[in-house]
Amino acid sequence: MPPTKKAKTSKQGSSDDDEDYRKKRDRNNQAIKRSRVKSKQRANETKDRVDNLKATNTQLEERIAQKQKQLQTLKDLFLETAKAKTDAGANFDLNKLLADSDED
Repeated sequence: MPPTKKAKTSKQGSSDDDEDYRKKRDRNNQAIKRSRVKSKQRANETKDRVDNLKATNTQLEERIAQKQKQLQTLKDLFLETAKAKTDAGANFDLNKLLADSDED
């Protein structure tokens, strides 16, 4: 089927179409700007949250290392005290007991 020709519209109809088109484009452009602003805001909030979580994670890792040092110090102190008080009759392996608790 051959292409059909469209009827020519009057100048008035054309300017109404152009005006409607411009209004739609303007609304769309405003919506795009709002969308981009929101997207950028969400990205910034996510970045801030990631930075805060990283800082918190670093602090917690430092705290874990400190607690592990304290635990080792207490274990060493306990072993020294236990060895000093051990009788010849009390025959148990404190290192083995402490090694079992390290697996936790």
